[in-house]
Formats: sequence, structure tokens, C-alpha cells
Amino acid sequence: MASFRRHENGTWEYRIRYKDPATQKYKEKSKRGFKTKKEAQLAAAKAEREIYDGTFPLQGDITYEQVFKTWWAAHSQTIKQSSRYTTKCKFTKHILPAFGKMKLREITPVYCQKVINQWAKEIKSVSEYRIYASQVLKYAVKLGYIAKNPMESVTIPRQDSEFLAGEGVKRNYWTREEVQEFLTLAKEHMDLQDYIMFYMLIYTGMRKGELLALEWGDVDLFNRSILIRQTLFFHQKKEIFQKVKTYEARTIYIDQKTARILQKWEVQQRERLLECGINAKPRFVLCRNDLRPLRLASPNEKLASFIKKYNLHPITVHGLRHTHASILFEAGASIKEVQARLGHRDINTTMDVYTHVMDQAMEKTADVFSKFMES
Repeated sequence: MASFRRHENGTWEYRIRYKDPATQKYKEKSKRGFKTKKEAQLAAAKAEREIYDGTFPLQGDITYEQVFKTWWAAHSQTIKQSSRYTTKCKFTKHILPAFGKMKLREITPVYCQKVINQWAKEIKSVSEYRIYASQVLKYAVKLGYIAKNPMESVTIPRQDSEFLAGEGVKRNYWTREEVQEFLTLAKEHMDLQDYIMFYMLIYTGMRKGELLALEWGDVDLFNRSILIRQTLFFHQKKEIFQKVKTYEARTIYIDQKTARILQKWEVQQRERLLECGINAKPRFVLCRNDLRPLRLASPNEKLASFIKKYNLHPITVHGLRHTHASILFEAGASIKEVQARLGHRDINTTMDVYTHVMDQAMEKTADVFSKFMES
């Protein structure tokens, strides 16, 4: 509610008491210099309406961290627990130390660029950090604390290596011949469960967390199908099962050879557990001796060690998923088929991530043209 006062020089002032939506504390906003009380009343009514709508430029001493807390309280309830953990880590480690204690009105485009430049030297995924930092500032604009997001005009620096000839993106997938070499070596030199794990990653294109959370109850060997409905996440050393990344379960089909391998593994797994004195039926396709699912870091560690030992082309565990898609494209599968098998919600993700396959196809274009002209 606004109050009004006439000053000795004859001008009028309005004073509005309101509750700050970020701090939940009461504040006052005033303005003087109106020639008549009527003018002050009209201006006060407009200001009150803007405060109510969240469009009034409150600014004041509100800090980035105060807005972050309000934003996070709402945003954290819209994402999975694993995403909450990784996102909060990004803010705690880099974003809040850079912006947290600053007042919003002190955060300028120049300062934002300076922070981004520094992050680019320390962080690989600087674009991702910029997006998260910007979300809080966008929220501040929405609340009316600032008129414009200072992060919008920031440019992401590029590394010097990006401008050097021959310095392209490292290939994070295997060719068909490299897959065959790996599986031959793995079958001979790996523990059986580890071999099954990598074979399944290559032949199904599942995400690591999806495979480690896969239960025997979701494997239909008769119809050669696998229901992928959950993924694994660890928090404080405790496993947590969440919906898959796109929140939609999907069914993928496997070939006869893979079905036979799983059928044989189901028996072998029981035998291995019996040797350890465990008579209970395992819930997971891959598990530890205490029947718990494998650690999320386990595939990464085992693959990196094996690649180094046998001098194979270096790729990550996620690179096995790229490998699966690459071979599918090479075999003639359509974009839509690959999208459905990998569980991408947006077809652009399928196209963006696997453009290297398109590049391989483009290399053959000159030969196709030449052969057609000569025929």
C-alpha cells in the first residue's frame, strides 16, 4: 500500500512498502518530485502494478546467490536427482564463486566476458557453464531485478588448437574392424562378465547407466527383446534407480547370437555366484558378488586399462554407443531407426552427435559422381 507526503517545496512523494520475492524481507521504494498528489498517486499505482507483475526494476542490493536460491528451489524439482547433483556441483565449484556475492547491478557484460574467458582456460564444457549461469540471470530479469541479461552478449572463446590444420575432433568411435579386434582380445583376456558388459554396450547401443541397471526381468530371450526403462545413479555410495534419460521406456531387439550369449550368461552367472556361496537369483544382468549393481566407474576403468594394455584406438565408454550408431548407419539404417534404438527424444541429437558418419559417406561422393559420368 502506498503512502504520500507533501514536502516543504510543494512537491509530492510516494512511498511503497513491498515484500521482496527473493529475500522475503520487506523493503520500501519511494519517488519524489511530483507536482500534484494526483500525479504521485498515478505513478504509485503503476509501480505497485509492476511490482505485483514482477516487472518493476527493483535491483537494490539483491545478490546473484539470493536469486539463485529462489531459482534453484523451483528448478531442482523439475529435473532428476542425478541432474540435480551434477548441476549443483557446477554452481558450487565455479558459478557461485564467480557471481554469488555480487549484486545484480554490478554484474556487467564486461565482467561476464572476463569470467567466461577464465573458465575457457579451466573447463572443457564452458558453454554449458555459461548456459547455467545465464539461467539465473534470466530468472532475475523475469522477477524484474534487472532489465537485461548481461550474459547474453558474451562470446565463447575458441582454443588455439581449433585453428591449426590437422587438429580436428578426436575420433571417439571404433570402426567395424576395430570392434572385431577388441572383441577377439576381450573374449580371450577379459573376465567373462566384463566381456559380456562391453559386448552388450557395442551390440545394443545402451547407455552405461541403462545397462548397469538392466534386470533379468526386462530381458525377453524368447522374443529377443530388451525393455530399457531405468538407469543407474549413485549418490553417497547408494544406488538410485531413475527413469531413463528421456523419461520414456523403450524396447530394443537383439539378434540371435546376442540372445544365445545372454541365455548362456544367465546360467554362468548363477554358477559363479554359487561358487561364492550365494544361492539367491540375481536381479541384475551384471552384478557384484553381493548382488548389487556394478559401480558406474567400473566400465570406464576397465575399458581405459584394456585399451592401454593392447594399444587400441582410444575411445570412452560412451564412444561404444557412438560405435553402435556408426555401424548401424554404415549398414544402411535410417536416422529414425537409429534415433528409436538409442532413445534420443530429439532427432537433431542423433544427427548432431553422429555427423562423422555422414562425413564418411561424403568422402565417397566424388567417386560416385566420377563413376556415373564414365558409365
